[in-house]
Amino acid sequence: MEFAVLGWSDDGPKIRLDYERFSYAGKFVMSNTGKAVARAERPSERPQVSFGDDSVVAAIAFNEDRTDDGTMWLRYVTVHADRRGEGIGPKLARFTTERIHDRGYHRVRIAVNNPYAYQALYRAGFGFTGEDTGLAELVLEHPRPVAGRERYQDGLDRYRERDLSPGERAFLASKEGTTPPRE
Repeated sequence: MEFAVLGWSDDGPKIRLDYERFSYAGKFVMSNTGKAVARAERPSERPQVSFGDDSVVAAIAFNEDRTDDGTMWLRYVTVHADRRGEGIGPKLARFTTERIHDRGYHRVRIAVNNPYAYQALYRAGFGFTGEDTGLAELVLEHPRPVAGRERYQDGLDRYRERDLSPGERAFLASKEGTTPPRE
């Protein structure tokens, strides 16, 4: 797997992703966010897509916080439908976050709207801040603001209060009382 930052917000990078295979595909043709991708290295790893760079298996869009110039937000994270569950999203988030810190940003944040994304970002070294966006999204931050099972479970409990799919309920039940996943 190859990871790369295609450009920062000022560079205006765009990626055309197949909307049938990638969530949020339309957000990656906007030029006001930076973009990072994970690409398959071998042709056999490449998903079949109808247009764009068919080596892309995951992408992240990011930009600066409007009120804190030391903070960058990961806005959209997407993984090819055929590659979900392989850990590519957390690896790309970790890679992108390292590049962001290398550029001098002291904090990276993301708002997540489901327990799967919450778990994936914890695996990438993020932690729950205790905040939400008011849009049913929990705010996570890197470096992890508070370690430990209590804060991790607090975020999972907020999802447990929602109307969830049977799969999400089973996932949350499997995480009851557990410690945060390791990076």
